[in-house]
Amino acid sequence: MLHKIRAHVVAALLALSLAGMPYSVQAANGAGQKEPKPTNKLVKEVRHELVMLPYYSVFDNLSYKVEGDRVTLYGQVVRPTLKSDAENVVKSIEGVASVKNEIEVLPTSPMDDQLRRAVFRAIYGENGLPRYALASVPSIHIIVKNGHVTLEGAVANQVPNVFSVTNNLVITKS
Repeated sequence: MLHKIRAHVVAALLALSLAGMPYSVQAANGAGQKEPKPTNKLVKEVRHELVMLPYYSVFDNLSYKVEGDRVTLYGQVVRPTLKSDAENVVKSIEGVASVKNEIEVLPTSPMDDQLRRAVFRAIYGENGLPRYALASVPSIHIIVKNGHVTLEGAVANQVPNVFSVTNNLVITKS
């Protein structure tokens, strides 16, 4: 099973095209009035504060959306304290008026913990891939919920001379 995961992961690493910390910016509300656009500085500061959280790991996924001076947090985390820590650091950023926290705390499960470790070894143990684990926040995040594995992150933008990525990854049952 793990050798099949490893084969899929190797193919996926060249096919992943999601941003490491995705966000979207929307500038208009439903009433036809324009909200203030978030500044590039605000977007960068939110990202910086999230990636600097001390317990943010390869097994967590954080993303956000900035709408004017409002920030919505998304993702999945293993530790409940990471959810509240993320909200607190974003609330403290100058220029943020409100934070909506939609981060999901993953259920506690020894089986999921075992799967996290096994998938981590399958991804980062492959020749040439351990370099992706060296960053303070690895570029590939492994989210496990009730035995279901989701890979989030970005690697294609870190490979020199890549002009486009085609994802032909197919997941098959073992």
